[in-house]
Amino acid sequence: MSDILIVDDERDIRELISDILEDEGFATRLAGNSDEAVAAINLEPPALMILDIWLKDSRMDGIDILKAVKRDNPDVPVVIISGHGNIEIAVAAIKQGAYDFIEKPFNIDQLLVVIRRAMETSRLRRENHSLKRREVASTDMIGGSTSFKTLMGQLDKVTKSNGRVMLRGPAGAGKEIAARYIHANSARASAPFVTVNCASVAPDRMEEVLFGRETPERGVEPGLLEQAHGGVIFFDEVADLPLGTQSKILRVLVDQQYTRVGGTDKVRVDLRVISSTNKDLDAAIRAETFRQELFHRLNVVPISVPSLEDRREDIPLLAEHFIADFNAAQGLPLRHFTDDAIALLQTMVWPGNVRQLKNLVERVLILGDGTGPIEARELPGEEEHVDADGRVVLSGALATLPLREAREAFEREYLLTQINRFGGNISRTANFVGMERSALHRKLKSLGVVTSAKSGTRIAHVDEEAEVGG
Repeated sequence: MSDILIVDDERDIRELISDILEDEGFATRLAGNSDEAVAAINLEPPALMILDIWLKDSRMDGIDILKAVKRDNPDVPVVIISGHGNIEIAVAAIKQGAYDFIEKPFNIDQLLVVIRRAMETSRLRRENHSLKRREVASTDMIGGSTSFKTLMGQLDKVTKSNGRVMLRGPAGAGKEIAARYIHANSARASAPFVTVNCASVAPDRMEEVLFGRETPERGVEPGLLEQAHGGVIFFDEVADLPLGTQSKILRVLVDQQYTRVGGTDKVRVDLRVISSTNKDLDAAIRAETFRQELFHRLNVVPISVPSLEDRREDIPLLAEHFIADFNAAQGLPLRHFTDDAIALLQTMVWPGNVRQLKNLVERVLILGDGTGPIEARELPGEEEHVDADGRVVLSGALATLPLREAREAFEREYLLTQINRFGGNISRTANFVGMERSALHRKLKSLGVVTSAKSGTRIAHVDEEAEVGG
């Protein structure tokens, strides 16, 4: 979408206009009839069209072509020219969406002024749409842990390509933000980013939502694929796509074109596809609920998005980032977490991952008292572990064990939590718990606690074989 398409049945006229525009630095394409014009548009929509109203030996006149362009490529400005112009034709063209109308013989300077204004108006409109999209969707990637740095290294590599990306990770881990980051830092950043929420669309409506539809009553209703033309289509939780739709998506990926529901015309699209899943697609393929061919088309570059449990070191940064966001967006208090509150956040269980942490921060800011520091007692769930006098409340299971077994169980869980809080760093863990590093290593060995690599960081867990052997 970077050149000007000139459509005129008079060869001398279209070549004259082309020579003038190319002298001014514009790239051009030429068409002598409606078939050539339609073929050129389908091949690649132009940045602007100069269109003659009267086209000899053509199936469609200029008004018909104008209607088709405004239907299928509404962002392309069209300047109408005609040697038989009158006020009625001009009004009809403007009503159908033409940017302006110029009579032959035209003044070259006037034509250039109209073209520049039309292209500038189109550019500003696209930028406005882009800014509106960016207002409602953050692409901030926050973190400093090893697993986060590994993720960022992979994301930065794929921004430079046009390859299809499959983001895998648990719900709430930030897969859509990762997809938006890829888009925002790619060559398609100024083009649309359109999300398909595969799990939320009813199966019997999915094809209309994706491909759009054509009806005599309502005309053309573009689908999400058409809206994403030139940019990125993001299939969120792609495993939930209906099986019947999967084969049609596969065909779009191969041909880069499709037909709207109820229509006959081919719609060509230029798309980058990013998808995400929190499910085991290999199992879905074996169960025949996901097409293997589609999986191979989408899974060109697989990237794992780590859970919050795998990047507990990032919790302080994420929490402070969310506080700043809620302050800017909603005017909520600009508070900060105390060290004890941060320590508690890093030891909590996060099945909802980053999304759950964000919700918790918002809840604390809304329900909290004053603007002072956020203390551990304000965090939900803290009352389950500490009573009003500050005494630790034992869980039922721990209270039933003999002292030696209870102490061992407590030490194991405590040290597991602290090691994972510090991203598997034994030195930082030893410093926090007040033990020599060598003493901590001996204690971990006696408790059957080991560390292993996962998602680019080290995670502590119980060595099941050692525990069985003990």
